[in-house]
Amino acid sequence: MSKIRIFSLGGVGENGKNMYVVEVDKHIFILDAGIKYPDVDMYGVDAVIPKFDYLIEHKNQIEGIFASHGHEDNIGAIPYLLKSLKTRVYGSHFTISLIEANLKANNMDVDEFKLFRINDNKVMKFGNVSVTFFNTTHSIPESLGINISTADGNIVYCTDFNFGMNALGKYHTSFDKITDIGKEKVLALMCESISSGNINRINNDSLLEHNFKSILSRYFKRIFIGAFSTDLIRIQKIIDLSIAANRKLAIINCNDERIINVAIDANYLKIDEDHFININDYSKEEIAALENVVIIVTGFRIEPYFTLVKMAMGEDERIKFVKNDKVVLMCPPIPGTERQTTDAINRLCEYDTDLSSFDKTVLRSAHASPDDLKLLYNLLKPEYVIPIKGEYRHMYDHLQVALEAGYDRKNVILLDNGEIIEFDDGKLSDSAHEIIPTGDLLVDGSNVGFVDNNVLEERSQLAEEGAIIIYGTVNLRRRMIEGHVEITARGFTHSINEQELNNSFGLTVERILNNSLKKKKWDLNETCEIIEKEVSNLSYRFTKHRPIIIPVICEV
Repeated sequence: MSKIRIFSLGGVGENGKNMYVVEVDKHIFILDAGIKYPDVDMYGVDAVIPKFDYLIEHKNQIEGIFASHGHEDNIGAIPYLLKSLKTRVYGSHFTISLIEANLKANNMDVDEFKLFRINDNKVMKFGNVSVTFFNTTHSIPESLGINISTADGNIVYCTDFNFGMNALGKYHTSFDKITDIGKEKVLALMCESISSGNINRINNDSLLEHNFKSILSRYFKRIFIGAFSTDLIRIQKIIDLSIAANRKLAIINCNDERIINVAIDANYLKIDEDHFININDYSKEEIAALENVVIIVTGFRIEPYFTLVKMAMGEDERIKFVKNDKVVLMCPPIPGTERQTTDAINRLCEYDTDLSSFDKTVLRSAHASPDDLKLLYNLLKPEYVIPIKGEYRHMYDHLQVALEAGYDRKNVILLDNGEIIEFDDGKLSDSAHEIIPTGDLLVDGSNVGFVDNNVLEERSQLAEEGAIIIYGTVNLRRRMIEGHVEITARGFTHSINEQELNNSFGLTVERILNNSLKKKKWDLNETCEIIEKEVSNLSYRFTKHRPIIIPVICEV
């Protein structure tokens, strides 16, 4: 019999930063390690990753990181985790290929790390625990569900899936393996919640095919498709339909997206060479002269929108929209980007762009609908359901789905990050009072390090209030100020001119410097702190604003 603990270090009550932990006795299994994209007010922050101090403290018990699929919100934190934990990483061939690309992008030597490619036939033993896998259908190839088999039953992790019955090849679902797991005792099922509140969503691509074929059948010189680089199954559909209509095809990667490059290089995106054109081989004039071509513009989050806007405005280096060009958006706004994408669409319309948007009434979701969740319950018959991945409202929707499926409320467990579910000998324990410390680590890509919250607050203050920079020189031998103190404002919106700045603030700084120079011991740091405090108070008294105060005092 076993002691099992399940908790989340990220991904619960939020979009992204997915990292879940299953402990079986002394074995720790890390399920995914992803990033969350920063909010618009997180200036200079490239990514948010989970705080993983607990894993560092228990690194000798870690059996590995098990990656479900290759999206950044599931694997993006792995390079940062591996810098502190030299543990093994397991994933499908495509997922490991993307992890290798991420490591290289972070200037890390791939050969130094233990990366293992597995498939749904792999069985791994860790003492009395075994780990098996099953294929799932998602927007990216070779997605996997993970089953941790213990003496007290199976713990199943199934995130980011849908039961697309027509999905084939690298996107198919292993229904047989899911059914086999369900024939045994499933103690707990951890599955996603993102689309658990969506009803009447379409479950096939028939509307997408019909609408896009209609566009292909009409005369358009060039058709531009806005698509997320993470939606490889949809991009492949666009490619296939375009080639069937005898159109040439090109792909533009925003910021040289790794996922598209890896997919093309490893033949996960299949494009007939007779129809593919490399846009980089063409001059601006040659691109303008192209006809009967479909150009797919890919990127993360808001990148496809912004790239298309630049093309409409003529600010793109190579492409400007002309008459008989068509733009089709197949990238519904991601939560948190609605305002930016609406602004981009407005700008496209201002420039008289022939625009069509395929929204969620046309595009099949890559995430589990309520019916998908209920089907998974029926196949696995879990004793407990643990909603994960999504904001709390999504998890609450998931709770309602489980209740509709016949589960008692006590068998559906809603968690916060760091909260522990504990099973002793297969029975849910109410004695787990420990809370695992969790939080955000803010990653600044310019130095591949972590940004302190104080730095983030200063950046926000700079953006909102601006800065006042104070220049002065003191002669320590003569104990006097050399020349005059100069004051410069940057990003300071209050209507105070340079003369007023120097008169009001300059006199205050000169007074502080003279007082400090009269002291027996001169202390530059102490003097600068006094300047910052008094000038900040003076600024607030005059303007009701508190800009960043930056004293630059030179000693001669």
